[in-house]
Amino acid sequence: MTDRSDRPKRSQARSAARLAAVQALYQRHMEKTALARLLDEFHQHRLGQEIEDAQYADAEVEFFDDVVSGVVARQVEIDTLLIARLAEGWTLARLDKTMLQILRCGAYELLARQDVPVGTAISEYVDVAHAFFDSREAKFVNGVLDAVAKSVRA
Repeated sequence: MTDRSDRPKRSQARSAARLAAVQALYQRHMEKTALARLLDEFHQHRLGQEIEDAQYADAEVEFFDDVVSGVVARQVEIDTLLIARLAEGWTLARLDKTMLQILRCGAYELLARQDVPVGTAISEYVDVAHAFFDSREAKFVNGVLDAVAKSVRA
């Protein structure tokens, strides 16, 4: 039996891991950072650290590593799923780079993390989208990830 008092703390740690995964993948995309170096940098200097007077939440490191590594390893498969769900005439290259990483992370969880309920995965990445964008973009994340979920979690 699981200790229910751990759930809120674990949920917060996973939320922090998701946000950090999006940030790490954005950094990797922009700087072409090697995966091992990127993970190490986030472990040592970002997750749970204070940066410029802002305290970063403790993240579930194993979950963070899985999402980042999983997106990198399965990027072609993930991108194929996403492209099929974009409106006609849209490409991944047209998407904001942060938006692209949010969608990739969400699609990875829906594809590979059967332990994460569909509603949780979608809701969490809609929340991440709200950290960077307005409600219109958050609704876009919801729609794309819902379409991905219907195809991979039938």
